Amino acid sequence: MKAKYRYLQMGRAGIVWAAGAVLVAHCAFGQARSAPVRITLDDAIQMALQHNHALQAARTTIQQSQAAEITANLRPNPTLFVDWEYLPLFSRPQGQSISDYLQASTEGDIGLSYLFERGHKRARRLQAARDATAVTRSQVADNERAVAFQVGSFFVNAQLAQSTLDLARQDLASFQKTVAISEVQYKDGGMSENDHLKIKLQLVQFESDVQQAMLNKAQALSDLRQQLGYESVPSEYDVVGEFEYRPLLFNLEELQAKALQNRPDLRAAVLGITAANSQYALAKANGRQDFTLSGNYSHVNGINGATWSFSIPLAIFDRNQGNIAQTRIAIRQAELQQKGTQGQVLTDVRDAYEAMQENARIAHLYQSSYLEVAQKSRDISEYAYRRGALALLDFLDAERSYRATQLAYRQAVAAYLVALEQLRQAVGTRELL
Repeated sequence: MKAKYRYLQMGRAGIVWAAGAVLVAHCAFGQARSAPVRITLDDAIQMALQHNHALQAARTTIQQSQAAEITANLRPNPTLFVDWEYLPLFSRPQGQSISDYLQASTEGDIGLSYLFERGHKRARRLQAARDATAVTRSQVADNERAVAFQVGSFFVNAQLAQSTLDLARQDLASFQKTVAISEVQYKDGGMSENDHLKIKLQLVQFESDVQQAMLNKAQALSDLRQQLGYESVPSEYDVVGEFEYRPLLFNLEELQAKALQNRPDLRAAVLGITAANSQYALAKANGRQDFTLSGNYSHVNGINGATWSFSIPLAIFDRNQGNIAQTRIAIRQAELQQKGTQGQVLTDVRDAYEAMQENARIAHLYQSSYLEVAQKSRDISEYAYRRGALALLDFLDAERSYRATQLAYRQAVAAYLVALEQLRQAVGTRELL
């Protein structure tokens, strides 16, 4: 009996152990599934280029333009002509059967005509449509450039929100220690009740900062998700990547030269000149008159016959002069637009470069000096205050200065990173170096 009882106990223990193992594995699996997806800036840009709804809608314009190429390359349809004339309507012919009357007294015709285009119109139409498609492709590429910048800006905002949240939590944890120490000092008689209450009231500001930072991060992630394509990322996701100032050296002239090679809006403007020339060539081709050839078979009064005809408009008045003049002027317009776009490209690069340099100088000031000064000032004030060598208001002022400096540095880093994204957009490529 004892052996049997021990055997049952061992069996139950094994079942309990197995159930516990399954429960632990299930919990671990649940935690793994609940871990938020983390994306880098490069991941975010690639996701946006694939899933951004506005960009997907813009890409359909390329397909529409390609469909226009099919239409432009179509030949004219031939025309079929059929008639049967002099059929009896209200009276039956006297002395003739219906079949005899139809054979001897009616006329039937069947014919085919075709319009022959002159001046290579179909080739001109197709070339003009292809040139329009090329312009559309460059315009869509320019939309991609704009989307990449928007994603970069929203991504930096999310990083700033996360960094601000980390700072708020650190400040809250540090100040909670100060409140705890003041509680002990108050109970021991080393601090007045008024000073203790003042310190305690300051805690709500730190807690509010944490809540506000959490809200800012949630909104930043929501805004970024919309740019990425709402369905492309789960609701619980996060961003990951460096959020700090790193000095980068660029040459303005090299950046401007690279922009002239890479900017899709400038490429679209250059292709616009080609498209304008294609429209001009098409307008001149349309000025050439097309002719029509037709052939008919006729059955008239019992006689079978054939007829052919040739027709062409006489270009006395309308030779498409207006469209030719209009498209010639459009070429000049496209050339001026190309020059204006080229100047805008150079201006964009210079403005973005100057903004990046200025924000870099501000971030460098904080990183090289003011962060350390604010940290030392706060540490010294906290040390002196806890030993009664500093007034409460002076300590709180040092605490506020430290928080303001840390927050200003993070904002300077964010401004620098956004300026860097602006420079990438201005140059037209993410590879600046």
